[in-house]
Amino acid sequence: MKVLVLLGGDSPEREVSLRSGRAVSEALAIGGHEVSEYDPAGGYEGLKQFVDKVDCVFPILHGRGGEDGEVQQQLEKLGLKFLGADAQVSALCFDKVEFKRILNKLSILTPDSEIVDADSIKESALIKKPFVLKPIDGGSTIDTLIVRDPESQIDMTLFDRHPKMLLEQLIEGVEITIPVLGSKALPVIEIIPPEGGEFDYENKYNGATQEICPPLNVSEQNQKKAQAIAKQVHREAGVRHLSRTDIIIDEDDQHWVLELNTMPGMTAQSLFPKSAAVAGITMQQLVDKFTTMASE
Repeated sequence: MKVLVLLGGDSPEREVSLRSGRAVSEALAIGGHEVSEYDPAGGYEGLKQFVDKVDCVFPILHGRGGEDGEVQQQLEKLGLKFLGADAQVSALCFDKVEFKRILNKLSILTPDSEIVDADSIKESALIKKPFVLKPIDGGSTIDTLIVRDPESQIDMTLFDRHPKMLLEQLIEGVEITIPVLGSKALPVIEIIPPEGGEFDYENKYNGATQEICPPLNVSEQNQKKAQAIAKQVHREAGVRHLSRTDIIIDEDDQHWVLELNTMPGMTAQSLFPKSAAVAGITMQQLVDKFTTMASE
């Protein structure tokens, strides 16, 4: 099959996208597919050359321009079939505020939050307890601040890059993530940051975080519940082909949904391929499944 892999882009997650895209391209080539690559960092004009020349497109792009519906809208205009959520759903899930509205409609637990700027954050009741401050539209935990001591100083330079941010209560518990492939939930992964550290951008990719599958500290019952929630959110949000939902399980076994990724990472360190491998799905088999879904 002829597959176009989009990788790179111009978001802060460019480097992760490059690694993800190369891993996918390599797996496709090993599987006998004819692979082309295109980096849309300079714009989408070059996509026109692939119309009627490829069977499907894999937009392996993370962050702004990749998961927010922008590139999906361009692909839809050109009539190119592609992997992952459509433009409208991508935009909805990328916006953390809009995504929380979906969760609330479904009566799914999600941490209390509010939109703040450099001034209003000082008046918020949420900063009196442990909290998380993160971009409304970003991923890979870039510019995400986890504050366990409310007396500590907030890095206000974050508001230079993000005039408005999402302030969210910090839920203590076991962090897990659940990939969904098609309509099936893959094995749950437990995420254990290094001692004294957080699951931030650095620890996500430096190998210091333990990613255990199957989990050590999550009962089988809680794993099944988490998988059911991930499938429900995937389905009700209108996501197609693949997603990965992040959840915290607190000491009372309550499941708190943090967010959903419509285009999870596909690097050697990424969680989606690791979970698939535990389910007996190799990287080559995974991308084969992607081509089937994307070209339908």
